[in-house]
Amino acid sequence: MFLKADRELELAGGGAGGLRLRSPVPRPLAGRAAGFDWTPDLGARIGSRAWWRGLATCTALCAATWTLSPGLDRPLPGDGPVPLAAPAADQARAQAIAPLALGADTGHRMAANDLVRPLATAPERPSIELGVTLGDGDGFQRALTRAGVGRRDAEAAARLVAEATPLDAIPSGTRIALTLGRRPTRTVARPLDRLSLRARFDLAMTLRRAGDTLIAERQVIAVDRTPLRLQGLVGASLYRSARAAGAPAGVVEAYIKALATRLSVGRDLGSADRFDLVIARERAATGETRLGDLLYAGIDQGRRAVRLVHWTAPGDAEAGWFDAAGQAERRGFMGMPVAGRVTSSFGMRMHPLLGFLRMHKGLDIAAPYGAPIYAVLDGRVASAGRNAGYGNFVKLGHAGGLASGYGHMSRIAVRPGMPVRQGQVIGYIGSTGLSTGPHLHWEMWRNGQSINPRSLSFIQVARLSGEDLRAFRRQVAALMAVRPGE
Repeated sequence: MFLKADRELELAGGGAGGLRLRSPVPRPLAGRAAGFDWTPDLGARIGSRAWWRGLATCTALCAATWTLSPGLDRPLPGDGPVPLAAPAADQARAQAIAPLALGADTGHRMAANDLVRPLATAPERPSIELGVTLGDGDGFQRALTRAGVGRRDAEAAARLVAEATPLDAIPSGTRIALTLGRRPTRTVARPLDRLSLRARFDLAMTLRRAGDTLIAERQVIAVDRTPLRLQGLVGASLYRSARAAGAPAGVVEAYIKALATRLSVGRDLGSADRFDLVIARERAATGETRLGDLLYAGIDQGRRAVRLVHWTAPGDAEAGWFDAAGQAERRGFMGMPVAGRVTSSFGMRMHPLLGFLRMHKGLDIAAPYGAPIYAVLDGRVASAGRNAGYGNFVKLGHAGGLASGYGHMSRIAVRPGMPVRQGQVIGYIGSTGLSTGPHLHWEMWRNGQSINPRSLSFIQVARLSGEDLRAFRRQVAALMAVRPGE
């Protein structure tokens, strides 16, 4: 026989008709009340006894609240905190926790206590990392000094960088990263601990401090110089089509100017024509790409093809556009040799000093004293010096039997036998010889006969031959071997 927790008494016997007795113990009233759920969920089992019991509880609570309330028109009295004075309000605001939108600055500043002791001077950082950018016309050493590098360290850094590349060859916009170390006192500049920059497209440099000296480390960057070739249809606009193909704006302008020497871009081109450009390109192993000058300009019109290569002819200072056969041709009208206004034209006129009618064999151009005078065509200086009424006079010989003369100069900038390029300064405006004021007397001759400079158009042709022609053809073959888009 044993007793169970539910107060049931069982008697076990050997027969099947065992005796089982149950003796329940009555529970107190408080215990039964505690078992009821006085606040059941009114959203569940609607209409049940438990639901009605919960509704009665809710009604009783609402009635009690209404009975004990002072009324809807009578607010409850309450005491507010005493307003703080200005210093105390600032201190409490600094230590309070409030949204930043309400003007709090929690954590930005804290009020000092008795453990805080003011310092005579604020401690310095052990090192400072900063950067400086080279501007147009800026000097490398001057940029370092401006950033806070000491004069001695700036001179040493400039000397080490100059051993690898000329300082004036570093392009503007180059970023220089600097690390300045700890200094012994505040009266001296911080020492230069580290400097790094991209000195050239194919060279990066790092300067490190070793004791009292700086050591340079060079990192050579591999560069692929395979040109970029772009092809496509002219479409509605040659400029827009070439730009959409990936050519820079300056390259497209050079391409159109090159084609303009052989055809009329606005009249002769059609939408079905195909353009062909080869541009100098450099691709560094670090991922940067830099596009250069236009090397090849081509246009395929089906019945006609123009192929021009940028090439420097022997004896020329600048490169020009040669066709695939090695011939360069330039057409056009000459510009003015000086910036000014024409005061006397070509033809018969009354001489301002001699006082009689006389043939004026050139143009008089008034300009400020000392203004530069430019050669109107490529050529060679035939004579340069004093020439009677012309004063200081320069005569240039050009191709095709042409010659040009420039008189009344204040100073001559060339010497006899010297080759000159179109646009090169050959002298300066003056009033030497028979002259009434500072101006240029400009004459042109064809086969020794005076002609009106304004009516002259020119055609210049240059042809390559010998080894120059063979080198040119090798260059053309190399450019034609470049695959488009690679």
